[in-house]
Amino acid sequence: MRSGLERTLRDLESLADDPSHPLEPVGVESRYDPPRSSIHPDRALSWLRRLWPVVAGHRGIFAVALLASLASLLCGVAVPRVMMAAIDDALTTRTAPLEGFVIAIALLGLIRGGAGFVSRFWLFRVAYAIENDLRVTLYDHLSRMSFSFYDRVQSGQLISRANSDIRTVQMFLTFGPLICLTILSFLAAIGLMLSISVPLTIVAILPLPFVGVLGARLGRLTFPISWIVQSRMADIATTVEENLSGVRVVKAFSAERAQIHAISKAARRLQWINVRQAEVQAAHAPVIESMPRVGMALVLLVGGWLTIEGRLTIGAIVAFTTYVVMLQAPFRMFGFFLMMVQRAAASALRIYEVLDEEPEVRDRGDAHDLTDPRGAVHFQNVTFGYGDAAPVLSGFDLDVPAGETVAVVGRTGCGKSTVARLLARFYDVDGGAVRIDGEDVRDLTLASVRAHVGIVPDEPFLFTTSIRNNIAYAQPDASDEDVIAAARAAGASDFIDRLPEAYDTVVGERGYDLSGGQRQRISIARSLLANPRVLILDDATSAVDVHVEQSIHDALEALLEGRTTIVIAHRLSTIALADRVVLLDSGRVAADGTHGELMRSEPRYAEVLAHLEDDTGARDAPAPEVAP
Repeated sequence: MRSGLERTLRDLESLADDPSHPLEPVGVESRYDPPRSSIHPDRALSWLRRLWPVVAGHRGIFAVALLASLASLLCGVAVPRVMMAAIDDALTTRTAPLEGFVIAIALLGLIRGGAGFVSRFWLFRVAYAIENDLRVTLYDHLSRMSFSFYDRVQSGQLISRANSDIRTVQMFLTFGPLICLTILSFLAAIGLMLSISVPLTIVAILPLPFVGVLGARLGRLTFPISWIVQSRMADIATTVEENLSGVRVVKAFSAERAQIHAISKAARRLQWINVRQAEVQAAHAPVIESMPRVGMALVLLVGGWLTIEGRLTIGAIVAFTTYVVMLQAPFRMFGFFLMMVQRAAASALRIYEVLDEEPEVRDRGDAHDLTDPRGAVHFQNVTFGYGDAAPVLSGFDLDVPAGETVAVVGRTGCGKSTVARLLARFYDVDGGAVRIDGEDVRDLTLASVRAHVGIVPDEPFLFTTSIRNNIAYAQPDASDEDVIAAARAAGASDFIDRLPEAYDTVVGERGYDLSGGQRQRISIARSLLANPRVLILDDATSAVDVHVEQSIHDALEALLEGRTTIVIAHRLSTIALADRVVLLDSGRVAADGTHGELMRSEPRYAEVLAHLEDDTGARDAPAPEVAP
């Protein structure tokens, strides 16, 4: 077993030495094209101006779709004018053959149908491409955000922005241009109406100012309501996501009714604001849609009188009534369009809220890669606290020479896990410095630091994919032999071989269909296959029994040789892996030495170990026998 894994580690080390290999934990070539452009960074611009670079990335196809749509609308506008000529010239005065007008109307219909197909096909295609760009842009941004961002932002809020808000923007980009183009058809219809009769045109457009006033009022009322609607939809997404993720806790405490009440309460709040939105729409949209019918009545009244007086032909009055009907379409969609604009604006601003967030931990402009590290680690007078809370570490100093294994011991909350997070630069220190081979980690690229610093957390996370893919997460191109060797070293191969499909077995969400110890062993195998120069074991064997833990320790003892290792010890047996032990107290190193030295000279160390023994004994004690 050991020879196979040692060969695996040698192969991985040679791969890391290859300068062509990217300094990223997951170095795979992307098979997908990145977005052509992103949101404009200037926050002073309107939401549409900020979105324009994304749209402009597809401007060629977008222009074709709009031109085709315009051609379709203009053909529709031309039909009443041809009908007017047909009635006046072919049917009334009989000065022209009817067949020519029939052919002209048929050709306009064919052109309109073909142009409409091209318009809708490419417009929807562009809209979905923009939706894809927005999703990729948002996820790419989220992948670069610091841990402090996720400490304060609910995942349900982010999911809502990535789904419903982006979909709302996509809907606007799909139907908004079509509705806007109806304005051009409206203007073309007005022009043709003016060419027929100026007085009658004035009569037809008399209701327009009232529509403008009502539309502006509708827009002012709809925007804040739309924002609240999207926000409350995000609240529901958050509640649902938390309940699904924590379903075991919910069921363990029989809290189903309480959670159903919480969902019902959130749903009622969303229902109320949706009803309020419907009330605003119902109070304005019918009036906006009915105004053109007032124009139709006036056109029939005045147009009929002009026709009786002989000042207007029958064909002209037919064309006019047709144009008035055509003018009703923009009016009918005007209220819907205003509501769509306000919802899209609210959704876009919610998306921009995330995209405008800057990661607190990021590469400096002059950052360089950490290449071929020895693995010497030094914490120099480090001070750190989470947010506005009191510092967890204060004046923390620790020197770990390359190749040494150090156990960090202390009471709960003393900052042991924080040491691991600072070394991997999940957070930046508030004061002092964390150094690898004498270089401040803030001067190094994040990708290279995390490529050489591996963490096995105390709460392992598995993806819903095969066990092989979970182990090979950091090295997707690893061979099956390498994966199996890492699993053996982690003590995971025995239970994996007993699974129905062995390494091809797909684990459930978060790996909860496996035991805690099985998940931890897969997590250890994943880190071993990544072959980091610095390895952090954050209570990595807390969920395995004593016998399995001993087999893992036997394998780890050989694998940790020459590798800098920090063991966050919450368990007595884990300390045996270390060359020396560091005791943390009040955010700083209180004692440093071997286990034997600290037992003889440091009462606080013995006290901490006593607590560890109590915790370990309670966790590992056999279940009491029940009398028959």
